[in-house]
Order: sequence, then structure tokens, then C-alpha cells
Amino acid sequence: MTEIPEHLRKRAEAAKQKAEAKKAAESGAAPAAPAEGAPAAAAAAAAPAGGTGGGGDRIPAHLLDRSRSAAQNAGLEVAAPAGAVATAVADARPVASGPGGHTQRLLTVVKSGSIQDVRATPQDKVHTWPHLLVAEFVAALLITAFTFIFSVFVNAPLLQLANLNQTPNPSKAPWYFLGLQELLTMFHPMVAGVTIPGMGLFVLGMAPYVDKNPSNKPEDRKFAISLMTVHLMFWSVLVMIGSFFRGPGFNFVFPWTSGLFFEL
Repeated sequence: MTEIPEHLRKRAEAAKQKAEAKKAAESGAAPAAPAEGAPAAAAAAAAPAGGTGGGGDRIPAHLLDRSRSAAQNAGLEVAAPAGAVATAVADARPVASGPGGHTQRLLTVVKSGSIQDVRATPQDKVHTWPHLLVAEFVAALLITAFTFIFSVFVNAPLLQLANLNQTPNPSKAPWYFLGLQELLTMFHPMVAGVTIPGMGLFVLGMAPYVDKNPSNKPEDRKFAISLMTVHLMFWSVLVMIGSFFRGPGFNFVFPWTSGLFFEL
């Protein structure tokens, strides 16, 4: 709870003493003594000036002088006869009255708090842990399980010892390099082994910087999906040709007429 400032507490005590003095003056009883710690201005406002009762509240001398000097600075004149209640020149604005008819100064009490905006703003980002790494770990477990089950049902025997005097014909690279070996049959080794793969990797690496669309919907990522589809189709066709359509001497053959020259 907000603590009441000391000056407001003293002002409330002074107003309370003034109301009790006024009520005592109207009833003819002696005014109540001011509370301990109340300011001198509150005691002066509580007791009637001049010592004679029945005349209502009198303005203290220092407040009267202050109001007279303020009126003179504003170019106005204030008539205050001795022994009577001096009336200060007020503004043309209506005066607000508090409880008991006392004029109060309106104060605004603002609850202290942080000036920073603590509300979180939505962002199109997630943390690496646990969101990304958990998904990658689950994918790795699935691939490992698939490889284990596949190895149980598919036999992959080792071949006989290599003969230095006899080279296998055709001599094929592993299936994941057959696309590169197929390119070597069509282009110069510098073009097939460096230029074309290097350009493909460079284009794939620059794709996220060219297509900055933050959407996750396939229909909104046509550029990225088209680029990856062309890359996969290009490499898949080369691997399939090198696997099933290359025979002795790495010549082009049809597998349904010449047989299949490919082993797992």
C-alpha cells in the first residue's frame, strides 16, 4: 500500500482541528487542543483570531499578507478591515470543495511502478535448445532404427579379395558418387569435378539470402522449393543412369536387354 506523505498527513490534521474549532465555536464550547506534532499554522487556523467567539474562522496573518502581496503583484486591490475576516481575491474558476466544505488542493497519487514495457513481443524465432536439437535427435534415432532393421532383412556380403591383375569391368563408384562419375563421362574433369558441383553448392548456399520469405507454408516458398527440387532431380537422374544404364566399359546399355551391372 502507498504510504501517505508527511505534508499531506499534517494538512489533514490541521483541517480536522479547524473543523473541530468551528464546531466548538458554534456550540459555545471551548475549542479542542491541537494534536501533538501539528504545525503552528494548523493551530492558528483552528483558534478564532482576536480571542472573541462567534465570528467564524479568521485567516492567519502570514496567509493574509501572502494573499495581499499576490493580489498587488497581479494589479488588484484587496480591502481587509481590521478585526474582520479578510477575503482573498480568488480566481474566476469555480473552487472545488472537499468533505465538510473545506477547500482542498487536488493532488494526483500515482502508484510507483516500472517504466519499462514488460510485455513480450512475438518473434518468429525459436531457441536451438530444446526445439531444434530435440527434432534432430529424434530424426537421428529414426534413421538409425531404419538402418538397423534394413540390415536384418537385406544381405550385403563382402566381395572376394581384390585381384591386382584384373580390374572389375565396369568399375563403378559408390552409389552416392555415381552422379559425379556420370558427369565425368560427359565433361572435362575440371568442369565435371569442380565447376558444376561448386556452382551447385554456391547456389544452394545463397538460397536463404535470396529468398527471405519467413513463411513456413510450401505455397509461399515457391522459389526455395523449386530450386531444391531441380537439384534433387538433377542428381537423382545422374545416379540412376550410372547405376542401371552403364555396363562394361561404362558404356550406355539397357538393363532389360544387357542385364544389371550394379551391386549393393
